[in-house]
Amino acid sequence: MHKTAMTAHAPIPVRPTEPADISALTAIINAIIAIGGTTAYQDPFTEATLGAHLLDDPRLICCHTALDPADGLPAGYQVLKRHPDLPEDWGDIASFARPAPKLPGVGRALFSATSAFARDNGLVAINATIRADNQSGLGYYGRIGFEDYAVARAIPLKDGTPVDRVSKRFML
Repeated sequence: MHKTAMTAHAPIPVRPTEPADISALTAIINAIIAIGGTTAYQDPFTEATLGAHLLDDPRLICCHTALDPADGLPAGYQVLKRHPDLPEDWGDIASFARPAPKLPGVGRALFSATSAFARDNGLVAINATIRADNQSGLGYYGRIGFEDYAVARAIPLKDGTPVDRVSKRFML
């Protein structure tokens, strides 16, 4: 327990995502998909598909990885991309933190790096679109200052279940 108590307040290092991170990040996103209910993604990623999605997408603005200060391994990631339905000077964000063991502060550490990068590169806002049934995601984005501005109603999941999508924005 003593080690956990010491690392709970240690700063969480964040850096640009590297190809060597992809295996761990694939495990994180696939664990989240398997749990269900907190991401629009419903099919697991392979390392190749996630690597392409995070590092090789022409819409990519930035992707950051948070490292667990206890062991230096990836504990979460955040990606910011351009989206055709958003203004050119906006980014579209997605955030994923390891479900177990949870590392408090991963999301805030990631957003600090992502928002600074976005601001430094001329963006004026960041959009987050979250499933309405994802209470933890809605809460996370609300706590860091995102505000609701639109709702897409009854977007079907793969099984046909309609779920609203809430769009929130953070003005930089």
